[in-house]
Amino acid sequence: MSAIFTNITHELLTPLAVISASVDKLRDTAPDYVHEYDLMQFNIQRMVRLLQQILEASKSDAGELRLLVAQGDVMRYIRETAECLEPLIAKKDMTFSINCQPESMMGWIDTDKLDKIIYNLLSNAAKYGKVGGHVSIDAVTNNTYDQVEIKVSDDGEGISPKHMKYLFKRFHDGDYRKHQTIGTGLGLSLTRDLVDLNHGTIDCKSEEGKGTVFTVTLPINKEAFDPRQIDEQHKIDFSIPKNTIVDINTIVPDVNAEPEDETEEDGYKLLVVEDNLELLMLMKQLLKSTYRVYIARNGIEALKVINEKELDLIISDVMMPEMDGLELTQKVKADPNFNHLPIILLTAKTQEKDEQEALLYGADEYLRKPFRLGDLKLRIDNIIENRKRMQTEFSQMTEEEEQQTIEKIPGADDTFVKEAIELVHKHIDDESYDRDALASDMGSSASSLYNKLRSITGMHVSAFIRDVRMKEAKRLATENPRMRVSDLAYSVGFHDPRYFATCFKKHFGIQPKEFLESLQKKERKK
Repeated sequence: MSAIFTNITHELLTPLAVISASVDKLRDTAPDYVHEYDLMQFNIQRMVRLLQQILEASKSDAGELRLLVAQGDVMRYIRETAECLEPLIAKKDMTFSINCQPESMMGWIDTDKLDKIIYNLLSNAAKYGKVGGHVSIDAVTNNTYDQVEIKVSDDGEGISPKHMKYLFKRFHDGDYRKHQTIGTGLGLSLTRDLVDLNHGTIDCKSEEGKGTVFTVTLPINKEAFDPRQIDEQHKIDFSIPKNTIVDINTIVPDVNAEPEDETEEDGYKLLVVEDNLELLMLMKQLLKSTYRVYIARNGIEALKVINEKELDLIISDVMMPEMDGLELTQKVKADPNFNHLPIILLTAKTQEKDEQEALLYGADEYLRKPFRLGDLKLRIDNIIENRKRMQTEFSQMTEEEEQQTIEKIPGADDTFVKEAIELVHKHIDDESYDRDALASDMGSSASSLYNKLRSITGMHVSAFIRDVRMKEAKRLATENPRMRVSDLAYSVGFHDPRYFATCFKKHFGIQPKEFLESLQKKERKK
């Protein structure tokens, strides 16, 4: 089994190297897409590190891990390695401190193994520490300068006694979902193996509600190692870049930030729900040129957005912390205010039963990962196009046809639309009667009103009100062909006859003046 993992890992590392080189070539030939290149390299690094973890774990199982120590400034190496992980910790708004005493000290270490130990402990602290908390790494030596003690501390929720028993067990789940993070269950197990390989010790002390401290003690004197583990020829080269973390803050958006300003009132609005921030950002980048995009990291955040924003479509991952995509779908479809919202679910699950389960929960579309972003956009465009067709058909109906269509709408929705039309008619000559006023009179939130009208008529609220005004204007003109255009405009709530004429032409394909004249001609012929 170990050989299989090793071979697969090597096979995957090769195409990743090709992809990385291709990205660098693209960066040279088309330098305008810096943001996208950073995102690609960030995820390449992420996959490489994960594969290296798997490879190291496989070697450990097979007893093939090898140690090779070289001489260098141990404290400097620890500090510079820790500094590389600062963006990872800052991502959760945590403060980070590094303390090395003394600041400089020569010793013998395997930099590759020490790098992995520090990375795993600090990334673990970032995962399980509290947002806005503090993470620290302290490195001190003993009186005889022949060992280094490294302490990594956080002030998070701590580890329960139940989980402490299995802390260094491979594939232990570690409450990843509870802490809104992801993991493989390899990190701490591999860290212990690497510490053992270095003839060191690792200890963990944790108190629930107060935090956790990992303490690693490693020998750094030459005599602690077997001659075959010592590299006499090379000293530690500090010019070699370590496995740094790309500055996450430059490629990951603030998920709580307001979207860019709306380009037009009639723009369609999407909510993307995904706990992987890089994929979330990539989808937003792809879609924002066509649609207004809101974002959330889990179902709970999504429900807040759904209740506050006017939306046309939800795209959600299935596996997420706090509330997953299936539960989110179930809640949305059970709410009469929002059950018309189409939902596209994205998932890494590949079984047919998983797709059936998603559809039973009420999903409208189901897309398996990895997916092409173009395929996702095609599905979104198809749903939006259906709404546009509905809008065109509804706006072109006569009042009689419109009434017949509304009567075919099931129960409560039929009443809802009829009431909305009646309220607009009641305030037909009031220019100030807008979507907020209609929502208030309907006893509905603006987002709920938007969702219902959009799902039934294909129109947003302002377009719906304008549609009622235009049809009433046409009815009044038909009854009284000798009306002036300005009077016709005022009678349906337009105080600017020129704007009224523009809207009338857009709606019916003819200027109101021309329409009145055509009616007058018919009248004279009679």
